[in-house]
Amino acid sequence: MLIQWYPGHMHKASKEIKQTLHQVDIVIEVLDARIPFSSQNPMLETLRGDKPCIKILSKSDLADPEITQQWQNYLEQEQSVRTLAVTIEHPEKIRQLSDLCHKMLPDKAPSGRLINTLIVGIPNVGKSTLINILAGRMIAKTGNEPAITKMQQRIAIGNGIVLLDTPGVLWANLENKNTGYRLATTGAIKDTAINHEQIAYFAADYLLQHYPEHVKTRFQLEQLPASELELLEAIGKSRGCLRSGGRVDMDRVSKILLAELRAGMIGRMSYETPEMMEQELAELTIIRAEKAAKKEARKQKPKGSN
Repeated sequence: MLIQWYPGHMHKASKEIKQTLHQVDIVIEVLDARIPFSSQNPMLETLRGDKPCIKILSKSDLADPEITQQWQNYLEQEQSVRTLAVTIEHPEKIRQLSDLCHKMLPDKAPSGRLINTLIVGIPNVGKSTLINILAGRMIAKTGNEPAITKMQQRIAIGNGIVLLDTPGVLWANLENKNTGYRLATTGAIKDTAINHEQIAYFAADYLLQHYPEHVKTRFQLEQLPASELELLEAIGKSRGCLRSGGRVDMDRVSKILLAELRAGMIGRMSYETPEMMEQELAELTIIRAEKAAKKEARKQKPKGSN
């Protein structure tokens, strides 16, 4: 199942970003530190070209610190990219962003001209909270639901920097199904657009493979379940998520698991590594080639033939 969620205001925001980029000196892309690849927008990568870019890994207090460092090393292989791992618990690190902008644009400071900065990010990645910290006042609306910001706004944050804020933008076609599942697991896609049980199965399987000790500790399990279904049933029984006849209420336990994952209550964890993404991209390239070949074969097929 491919998860898709692309409200109308996101389509509008994508068009506005395309029209605005030529006025921008530097791009700030806010990523979720738990899913740096899945939370970056490939459309933006194509549009910005070699324009300087700072990739902010937000919610780093929820992510596996070793994997976050792997991602920073990986992303900074591109010469025009710098990274900053931040959390709202340490606003002083977020304020380093202003100095980093100036370091990446050394010719701007002597001229006295404003640095025009485009700040972008997918829904619910923490972009609005970051802007409020930088501005030192409540400007951007914040909330736990994605799609809070609905229109562009210009925000002066001092030190000669102006932010152009945009609505959180996903992309119209999430070709890699794992990307959709990861976005849904971390809360980037509205809960009304997902099936909680399917997402919880994905999350439970990943936890068993990559963070088994986190699972045993959080849910006080003496033995690790053998499958994602058994894990959800074990959690459901321990949390009293039972229907008549003693059956586990899978919808209820799925929502509990996702809520605790998103809040970091199970532990610090990341849902993808650079190595995993390289492998999935290679697989996606093969899938695209196969689809293109089938499409071409249909075009070449004589009309009326079976």
